[in-house]
Amino acid sequence: MPKKKTAALGVALAAVATSATVPALADAKLEIPFVRHTLDNGMTVILHEDHTLPLVTVNIAYKVGSRFERQKRTGFAHLFEHLMFMGTKRVPTKMFDAWMEAEGGWNNAWTSEDRTTYYDVAPAHALPLLLWMEADRLSTLGTDMTLAKLDAQRDVVRNERRQTSENEPYGKVELRLPELMYPEGHPYHHPVIGSHADLEAGTVDDVKGFFSDWYTPENASLVIAGDFDASATKATIAQYFGGIPKKTPPAAPPASDPRIGRVVRETLEDAVELSKLVIGWHSPKHFGAGDAELDLLAEVLTNGKASRLYKTLVYDKKLAQEVTAMQHSGDLSSQFVIEALARPGVSLDALEAAIDAELAKLLKEGVTDQELRRAQNQYETAFVLRLQSLHERASMLNAYQTALGDPGYVEEDLNRYRRVSGPGLLAQAKSTLDFGSRVILRVVPKPEKAEPAGKDPLGGRK
Repeated sequence: MPKKKTAALGVALAAVATSATVPALADAKLEIPFVRHTLDNGMTVILHEDHTLPLVTVNIAYKVGSRFERQKRTGFAHLFEHLMFMGTKRVPTKMFDAWMEAEGGWNNAWTSEDRTTYYDVAPAHALPLLLWMEADRLSTLGTDMTLAKLDAQRDVVRNERRQTSENEPYGKVELRLPELMYPEGHPYHHPVIGSHADLEAGTVDDVKGFFSDWYTPENASLVIAGDFDASATKATIAQYFGGIPKKTPPAAPPASDPRIGRVVRETLEDAVELSKLVIGWHSPKHFGAGDAELDLLAEVLTNGKASRLYKTLVYDKKLAQEVTAMQHSGDLSSQFVIEALARPGVSLDALEAAIDAELAKLLKEGVTDQELRRAQNQYETAFVLRLQSLHERASMLNAYQTALGDPGYVEEDLNRYRRVSGPGLLAQAKSTLDFGSRVILRVVPKPEKAEPAGKDPLGGRK
């Protein structure tokens, strides 16, 4: 990453003609400038300087998500997202947030099937504090773990499961869909948040073992982005992180072939007013051949009022309140999912038939040149807008590093979408949207409980 002041977007557009004409910009190279090195203990360090604003962000990703968990110990990756804020001897409980916030900073974390990422954003002067606290919890949190800390965050995670999935309208889909899409024993079979039983069964030794296996420098990549000097910061990184012992993580659990080969149907009752239809297919993994085509197919189907499914289901036939399509990309494999919320009085049979008819039409005729250009332009606009954010740039650098080992993949990533052709998109749609191999999950309102005869619902007698 350059030491000179970057443009407002923090993105270098190389080979731009001095006239700065539109054609020249269109031919420019898109990149997030960075320098990368590896510490002796195996930690990857990526530095991206941008002196536009006096801010820094620290993004540290660990290659451990829910797919790395052992049987009967699901939810540990997400549990650690919470436990990492529980404090150490040098940074007691609640002080990680308190000290950072006192300097004007903030932090958060997220967990997926494939990785867990922690990030801090603060004024530039706070960078040494951010690095020291991240290194402290990486080096000592496992040994400082106690049952009291585990119990506190175990309760938080279980409540989060209740609030965001079990008691959230249609939230049960997130819990059940992976179980239907992937066979038992597959690393993607269980939801990221895990199960109550597994979280309750976890012991302090289980947690310490998980930390020891996966929270190692060799399994981590550290990105620093913003207003700092790379040369000076390298010495600080070496001081704080370099002394943490090297340890190679275990091999990732093996993954079986997830293909279904039949139609799997299930109906869930939930405390909702409207019925919902969810259809899922297996699809190519993230960055794999066909992944970009399916992202654009989702745009064609449901992004905007003129999109295929939205126009047909919501405006023309008035069968749905809303409809969405998405390629949920993962490192092992992905899911292409369509969700449609039925209008009052519309049966899910009618809604499913209408979706299938529109998909069959697309598979027969393909997409128009106008639809493809529109989808590509929409995707490119959203992609480039992400580059305005320092935090997003750091996240992208680390995502490319952890998934591909190449933090400089940004232009090639966008080019995947620019290269998609109509015939290529149609071929991938035909390969993925197999009507005979998919999951169809329905969510319907729970039947209302009848009041006992002769009793007034308000408590009086009739």
